[in-house]
Amino acid sequence: MNQGDARLLDAFCDALWLEDGLSRNTISSYRADLEQLARRKELLEVGEADLFGFLASRRGRASSLARLVSSLKRFYRYCVRERRIPADPTLKLDPPKRAPRFPSTLSEPDVEALLAAPKVSTALGLRDRAMLETLYATGLRVSELVRLKTFEVNLDAGVLRVMGKGSKERLVPLGEEAVEWIARYVKERKGAAGEERKGAADALFLTTRGAGMTRQAFWHLIRRYGARAIPGKKLSPHVLRHAFATHLINHGADLRVVQLLLGHADISTTQIYTHVARERLKALHAKHHPRG
Repeated sequence: MNQGDARLLDAFCDALWLEDGLSRNTISSYRADLEQLARRKELLEVGEADLFGFLASRRGRASSLARLVSSLKRFYRYCVRERRIPADPTLKLDPPKRAPRFPSTLSEPDVEALLAAPKVSTALGLRDRAMLETLYATGLRVSELVRLKTFEVNLDAGVLRVMGKGSKERLVPLGEEAVEWIARYVKERKGAAGEERKGAADALFLTTRGAGMTRQAFWHLIRRYGARAIPGKKLSPHVLRHAFATHLINHGADLRVVQLLLGHADISTTQIYTHVARERLKALHAKHHPRG
């Protein structure tokens, strides 16, 4: 890559940061894409045929190729705006179509088996049951679950207050089962060693050392219970979040309601679950229609 292209990329990346507020990782990815193109031909000399050839030479997931097309389009729009080139060579470039990605989830019997896995006769088992019940009842992100404070949970009203992405607060119903398990856990943990440790007193779910749980610790915890209760199925905290949304829709919940409960800023994010509603309608039709 020549010095002229290097300076041009510097200016382009500065514009991405100043004008669009893109993250450092995204800007680095864009630059890496364009540097690969610059090794083939000077950037300002690239034409439409060069771009199609460049894309054809790249192999990878559709998501990576889609980002590559985005990098090229952004860069050459910038070059046109700055009058470095007379026309945009990316006008006929379209990002590859991605196959629809449906989140893996669990059946209701799977979830019941997972919830019953902890040995609630022990202090840790009781904590783990309360955490799993809370996660399934609310669909929280794992980061939201482990950050929960005792004062954010109102057991009398059966709701909890969550500070989600973008510092957006939402109220989420708990349900009777989760309320019962949290209440039992909170009652029985009192007096446990380390509970009064400074800095952790406000955390709802504590480790044996009296500190707040971490995302990594809970991730290992749920995988361990999953291997015991539903072997052969990949499990993570996010899978239980997907189960929460899927089972709500299976039982007739509106997509907008699920959006609010999950804390999605945009309904388009929640629409990955519309396939669940369609499959449910098809199953009902097949079962009840005389020609199903």
